[in-house]
Amino acid sequence: MLYFVTGNKNKFKECQSILGTENVEQLDIDLDEIQETDPYKIIRHKLQEALKKHPWPLMIEDTSLYMESPWWALPWPFIKRFLKEIKNEGLYGLAKNAWKYKAKATVLIGYAKNKDEIEFFEGSVEGTIVEPTHPTDFWRDPLFQPDGYDKSYAAMSREEKNEISMRRIALNKLKIFLEKNLK
Repeated sequence: MLYFVTGNKNKFKECQSILGTENVEQLDIDLDEIQETDPYKIIRHKLQEALKKHPWPLMIEDTSLYMESPWWALPWPFIKRFLKEIKNEGLYGLAKNAWKYKAKATVLIGYAKNKDEIEFFEGSVEGTIVEPTHPTDFWRDPLFQPDGYDKSYAAMSREEKNEISMRRIALNKLKIFLEKNLK
């Protein structure tokens, strides 16, 4: 059994749809999160903290959104906290004012069999920042439109989004790793 450390029921449902409901269980525990621009350091720290409370195979993820701009750069592992202040509309305003709409949504998954065996799996999707029009449970979905599609993640069905999401890419890599290493 793999334990996904998250309090977000929507992330957990998406994970179950990819890894299978019998293979993963949600574990909602409070963890200290370091303030760091390197998502690998953030995930490693969270895994080590989680293993102190639950010493079985764990996975933790961190989501980032990267944008290009000639005038500013934000530490995108902090995007969740940043968006609590300015919301999707504020981020769209930054992109609009900079005339830079290109973006990359990334998920980094950390898997720990124990404190000494930690692996990372990354999934990224290139896209565009669009004016947010569809509310959703995922904070960035209304303003992120993946390249090759004419609608944002929020405007897609759950199934359609799950087929192309950065979480899907990272979870597929984890799934292949687990199949190879847990036989």
